[in-house]
Amino acid sequence: MEFTNPEGVATPASHYSQLVTVPANARRAIASGQIGVSPDGSLREGLEAQMEQAFDNLFKVFAAAGMKKTDIVKIVFYSTVPGSVATFRAMRDRLFEGHAPACTYLEIAQLATPGMLCEVEGEAVAL
Repeated sequence: MEFTNPEGVATPASHYSQLVTVPANARRAIASGQIGVSPDGSLREGLEAQMEQAFDNLFKVFAAAGMKKTDIVKIVFYSTVPGSVATFRAMRDRLFEGHAPACTYLEIAQLATPGMLCEVEGEAVAL
């Protein structure tokens, strides 16, 4: 896989890639949106705790397919907390440990259940 920021487009505002090129022989996995709910079914308290749990859930879903966080090529992150992009960027950068998948961040009015503050979905590719 090739993670790049091509010439002729704006440099990303934070640590992500504008383009991910995947070879034809790769195995692909797509994860549903993951939320800040712990394995025991409890919703974590607060935005940062929910973000961390949602990313942990995403990494575990891909691990079940034999994939590592460095196999993640795209994430879409939804937040119901206005102005939380800096918190998201810091969390993403810390948890991805230098890996920079393609990324979209959206602020929305609400998620499926009251109290849910964020959701992350993704796609991973393994060679």
